[in-house]
Amino acid sequence: MTRDFHLGDILTITTGRIMSPSGMGGVYEILNWMTGDNLFTHQLGRASHECEGPLLEQHPDLAAVEIPAEFEGEAHVKAWLAKQVERFGETRPVTPLALVDHTRIDPITEMQMMRPDLPIAVVEIPDTPR
Repeated sequence: MTRDFHLGDILTITTGRIMSPSGMGGVYEILNWMTGDNLFTHQLGRASHECEGPLLEQHPDLAAVEIPAEFEGEAHVKAWLAKQVERFGETRPVTPLALVDHTRIDPITEMQMMRPDLPIAVVEIPDTPR
């Protein structure tokens, strides 16, 4: 089972530079698809690391993509990405990770692991009939 993603979504994960045409929404979309998870912001870095290798295995030609030194500013990024789309195509099929390739961690637990000094208040809201 695959799902097509924009080249910019894929390159965001494989290069570590945000260039998804959908911005962070595209990052969440591809990482949630690949991990089968519903990731929180603080989990994106870990999920990106989990997905980078498998994406390059699925699309080995993208390993040759090099980010230019002057890769700054929205206009420059869009122009550079347009050239990559001409070279590699606008979309690519992406296969999710195998279950063993993604570590599911409860988002609150992971935040506590990352920042044990950070006070976290968990609020449970009981189901109430309407």
